[in-house]
Amino acid sequence: MALRGIRGATVVREDKPELILTATKELLSAIQKANLSLSVTDIASCIFTMTEDLRSEFPAKAARQMGWEGVPLMCAQEIPVANSLPKCIRVLVHWNTDLLAREINHVYLGEASILRPEFTASQFGK
Repeated sequence: MALRGIRGATVVREDKPELILTATKELLSAIQKANLSLSVTDIASCIFTMTEDLRSEFPAKAARQMGWEGVPLMCAQEIPVANSLPKCIRVLVHWNTDLLAREINHVYLGEASILRPEFTASQFGK
């Protein structure tokens, strides 16, 4: 079994706790749907980052609300690169799996799809 990473990102309209929680849940759900064998018990850890214009809520709270209770979670601020995508939430899920790296499905939702157009949710039939 190998430790693999699943990347994902989404954006919110405003810095409001309920929007951050909803968007994060949507992103994590999309990652689970895109990687059907992903089980919370196989997640080693998860790192969330948000752009500096988001600070009203921890995205990890959404994961906890989804039942990711035993998963070590960390939140950090994305480095503020000029002209980067604003109001962006990113995630890196560390997953213990027998899948090969090329078999992992990364998910970029909404406006975040410009970051990695090859990984948009539409590629998975959503």
